Amino acid sequence: MPILPDYETAETLFQEYQLDVPRGTFDKLQIYADFLVDYNQHVNLTAITDGNEILRKHFLDSFLLYSHAGNYFPDSAKVLDIGSGAGFPGVPLALLCPDFEITLLDSLGKRITFLELLRQKLGCSYSAVHGRAEEFAKLPDYRECFDVVTARAVASLPMLAEFSLPYVKTGGFWISMKGKEDISPAISAIQKLGGKLEQTISYRLPDGDERTLYIIKKISPAPTKYPRKFAQIKQKPL
Repeated sequence: MPILPDYETAETLFQEYQLDVPRGTFDKLQIYADFLVDYNQHVNLTAITDGNEILRKHFLDSFLLYSHAGNYFPDSAKVLDIGSGAGFPGVPLALLCPDFEITLLDSLGKRITFLELLRQKLGCSYSAVHGRAEEFAKLPDYRECFDVVTARAVASLPMLAEFSLPYVKTGGFWISMKGKEDISPAISAIQKLGGKLEQTISYRLPDGDERTLYIIKKISPAPTKYPRKFAQIKQKPL
């Protein structure tokens, strides 16, 4: 029995948010959901295992990133998703925008194994990389190389700014997907790392949960001393 509701039910939900999700893409979401719930019995990837909840809180939420902020993604965008976990929002974005070059970064190897197996099942294109955000940001192939960097509720905004902005090329964007969190404490960190707040977009999921996209434009290179080691970032956020 498939995990997700049928296509007609999902299509009605997507249309409420002005989203056009073709049947072929939905079929891949069904494969994704089935594999996620099955794999989750052995490896803890998500607390959400109900099909309706997966549809709304994972898939719809991921699609709404692009629906609301798609104008910040250039054609054939090079995208980094930090702390991908079970693949949100990076994998749905790869299904929705197959021309994007998407890299999923996570610090736990078991999650990367899942994402690599999922890629084979879905037949879509993305890279899954095992590493820590504060370490990979020092590497020439990653530092300030991405058009867009996404992160979905990985850490507090001041910490997340230091993890994320060093990856964004000048003129690119960091998009943080949050619930209710005030960005004011992160403004100083954003400025120190070469960014500025471009736009704040708020919306609600069908159950009423609040979501906010904080869109930060990279206006100058991040100082080379950032990001610091994790212990320093956690102990004394910028």
